[in-house]
Amino acid sequence: MIEDGEEQLAPGQRILDSARFQEVLSVAVHHMRQPPVDTAHDEAHLQRVISAALEIGIAEKADLDILLAAAALHDVINVPKNHPDRAQASAQAAEAARPILMAAGYANEQLIHIAQAILEHSFSAGHEPSSLESAILQDADRLDSIGAIGVARTAATAARMGSSFYCAADFTGRDRDIDDTRFMVDHFYRKLLLLADRMNTQTAKQMAQKRGRFLKAYLEQLEDELPRFHIETDIS
Repeated sequence: MIEDGEEQLAPGQRILDSARFQEVLSVAVHHMRQPPVDTAHDEAHLQRVISAALEIGIAEKADLDILLAAAALHDVINVPKNHPDRAQASAQAAEAARPILMAAGYANEQLIHIAQAILEHSFSAGHEPSSLESAILQDADRLDSIGAIGVARTAATAARMGSSFYCAADFTGRDRDIDDTRFMVDHFYRKLLLLADRMNTQTAKQMAQKRGRFLKAYLEQLEDELPRFHIETDIS
């Protein structure tokens, strides 16, 4: 007997198991394994985004063929956060995805929709989703930026950029310009705390609520752990 949950998952599982999706996935994974590996955009991130996209896609009745292929290739080109071309990463990934999809046997019409979803998924690029699949891919990718995983990914990115965890003189950035290239915590105020309210689908909004609360609790705890006394370290 097939349980209700298994019956819901079955169409998505058939796509995940299909030869053409597996070919696309293998290219994406190969790309992500190339050194230096970015732990904020690695194989595990890819697994989480595909899984979240599938969960939301089933609930929202999306075209899973389009959605899952787009999720698999959404970071096939990954530009470092502090690179001047960061906002172009999704456009570059969409372009790089086309020959991969064609080689795997996706139809031209599917290819167009998949590339469009990849183009529109990026927070940095600021695109509005033009399809349900684009909206869900945005949501799935943004969900991985908040909650406990989001904190870990933010810390990993800050370490890669050589950023400090926080500005000791002004933790919340009340009296200074927010700069998330210098301070990890500033990325919470610039982006992460905004994401729970910017989900496109009802399913993702429900998933994001608990993660958003965790981010706020984490910041409160982090600020509570700051030194109570000023220790001068500028010693000549």
